Amino acid sequence: MKGEKNKNPLPDTFLGCKMFFKQIQQHGDNFSYVVADEAAGEAVVIDSSFNASEIIKVLNIKKFRLKYVINTHGHSDHTAGNAELTAMFGAKIVAHKQSKVQFDIGVKDGDVLHVGKIPLKVIYTPGHTSDSICVLVDGKKLVTGDTLFVGECGRTDFQGGSSRSMFDSLFNKLMKLDDAVEVWPGHDYGARPYSTIGEERKTNYTLQSRSLKEFIDFMAEP
Repeated sequence: MKGEKNKNPLPDTFLGCKMFFKQIQQHGDNFSYVVADEAAGEAVVIDSSFNASEIIKVLNIKKFRLKYVINTHGHSDHTAGNAELTAMFGAKIVAHKQSKVQFDIGVKDGDVLHVGKIPLKVIYTPGHTSDSICVLVDGKKLVTGDTLFVGECGRTDFQGGSSRSMFDSLFNKLMKLDDAVEVWPGHDYGARPYSTIGEERKTNYTLQSRSLKEFIDFMAEP
């Protein structure tokens, strides 16, 4: 499940004069993300996780104002830094409206938030949990939480998980996206820390063509 990792450093910024996008991994295998409109000086954190001190360092160095902390789902390894970040920056917590996490803004499928001029589209992707969402940043970068990993998909055997829902989320939502959309997962489980929809479509064994029943049976295998 966990392949060899390519530890080549990732660029802090990507082409596009206004967007700052940084993947942060300070403790364990959890990824956090800082996305900002550099011209506006406004930022969002997706999945604070155990990475709050490094996130704070980045925000302070770049002098960004933190507008939102978005949780892709309510598991504590993704929300652990919420309190520290909101206390320091006054940001609002965003989560799916069904989430049991304490949030300020409840979102649903198709909602769009903005950080500066950068759109953040919510895609509701239950399966790993009932409150799981992915965040499509500027139509180009998909932050997938624990729905889709590089070479894997999320488990469905936790409370609130559903293989039936995961099938719909993967095949009827994420696999409908363009091949060029980048995949930025919630954990460092793959051969490298990011991918694309096209690459996952070709190489991810969990995305092989299966009927719903076959997928449910597959997810039930040890």
